[in-house]
Amino acid sequence: MDSIIKARSLTKLYGVVIGVNDVTLDLPPGVRGLLGPNGAGKSTFLKLVTGQLNPTEGEVRVFGERPWNNADVFRRIGFCPEQDSFYAFLTGYEFVRTLARLSGYEPAEAKRRAERAMERVGATEYMHRKIATYSKGMRQRTKMAQALVHDPALLILDEPLSGTDPIGRRDLTELVRGLGREGKSILVSSHVLHEVQAVTEEFLLIYGGRVLASGNVREIRGLMNEVPHRITIRCSDRKDVAQRLMRDLPITGIEIDEAREAVSVLTRDPGAFYEGFRRLALEDGVRIMEMTTEDDTMDAVFRYLVARD
Repeated sequence: MDSIIKARSLTKLYGVVIGVNDVTLDLPPGVRGLLGPNGAGKSTFLKLVTGQLNPTEGEVRVFGERPWNNADVFRRIGFCPEQDSFYAFLTGYEFVRTLARLSGYEPAEAKRRAERAMERVGATEYMHRKIATYSKGMRQRTKMAQALVHDPALLILDEPLSGTDPIGRRDLTELVRGLGREGKSILVSSHVLHEVQAVTEEFLLIYGGRVLASGNVREIRGLMNEVPHRITIRCSDRKDVAQRLMRDLPITGIEIDEAREAVSVLTRDPGAFYEGFRRLALEDGVRIMEMTTEDDTMDAVFRYLVARD
């Protein structure tokens, strides 16, 4: 299948409030991030994909079918919601096993799958405790287990790392990476850019209910030709270095920061700049302590696209 998720003029209104606004896209199999600030429309989009909401206009198809009220699609999706929806009087294991039974598995198979899912997310230590006693991190792991218990082809994860401690973030990040390597398609939503970048560099950026960009962070940054890259160089002989850079390399701006012992340059051709600077450093013996740029990160792309919008 070329696309697991297809949207055409997808719009969802809450009265006069726009949740998702005229979204058209095709998402092939793989792991992708859904990025955007709180209130950008991420959760609404995920609820449309998982069939919890019906579009106001347009349509969305998952595995080629409309997900609204479609049990065949539900069986192939695992959903980890942002908000908790537990029966807190159950243990984590009982909760996951119950959902496996509701997915159609016989008692013995539901038991086996629940145990395996809880083990997969690192929750065996406390899976027989009441959910009412769980920390936020324990609840996040249990939500991941119920999303996995029926072995779905597509995982939809809405802020899966919210409220987890550093160990939990590491474990769940490694879990998502492993699922991707196994061939699962995953759409993971977050408003924290580095959380998405830890599992994939393929992303959608949503803001104001609209998808502003889709693709690899480097590909998107490569389209931003009108925005120069900023490169900061901590080095000796800063005034001399600045003069040579202006004379010999393709730059559009330069600034000397004595407090940081650095020279910052703007260039529209970073490849040519890096090659030319390498020659300058090797041939002229300039002492380089550090060279950095933040303009190839998701943060930079996000700031640019939101500002442009």
